[in-house]
Amino acid sequence: MNMLDLFLRGGVVMWPILLCSIIGLVVIIERWLVLRKARIDVGQFMLRLRSVLQRGNLQSAIHFCAKTKAPLANIMKKGLTAAPDGHERVREAVENAGKEEAFKLEQRLGMLANIAGIAPLLGFLGTVTGMIGAFRTIEVLSGSATPADLAGGIWEALLTTAFGLIVGIPAYGLYNYFVSRVGRFVFEMESASEEFLELVRSGKMEEEGELSFAETPRSEADQEYFRRKSPQ
Repeated sequence: MNMLDLFLRGGVVMWPILLCSIIGLVVIIERWLVLRKARIDVGQFMLRLRSVLQRGNLQSAIHFCAKTKAPLANIMKKGLTAAPDGHERVREAVENAGKEEAFKLEQRLGMLANIAGIAPLLGFLGTVTGMIGAFRTIEVLSGSATPADLAGGIWEALLTTAFGLIVGIPAYGLYNYFVSRVGRFVFEMESASEEFLELVRSGKMEEEGELSFAETPRSEADQEYFRRKSPQ
């Protein structure tokens, strides 16, 4: 007996479970691609952005961020675009962009969590309705039903629970994995945003869209920053 035969023997509840599996698979693939695209070497990105900004060309920094297709780069780009309006406007733009990018990363994860909970419940529902049918058979046969009369109906009823768990368990595991990945991305974006705001605050806007930084020696903290960010 192949999987198709088992599916058909499970009854009508198998179809909602199949729908959950299809939706879950689509969400998993879509979220995987989104999070893979969001992955970036934060240290190297911030090191290069700092280098561009310290040369004083704001447009070059915006162009550099635009070339990097990642949530962090989008946040930095919106912050740099608002730089001529002052530091407070930069902070506001960065915070709003951060919320928007975090929302994009978390999008549809709730749907995956629902599938992880609903699929096993649908399986239990199919099993309960199957058991009701088995006990109905006992009643119809006036209590003289043999184990052979009940065995077929019972194992068919248990199929829905098995299929529901097959769908629900991977969905639940991948949901937790995606949540942990999103949490890491959000933490990195927050840390990099604070570093970016400190960097912008240390400069001043001049005419023709340029950022000017005071020519001061690097502090020990700055030297440690470059040692930490530089490739090994």
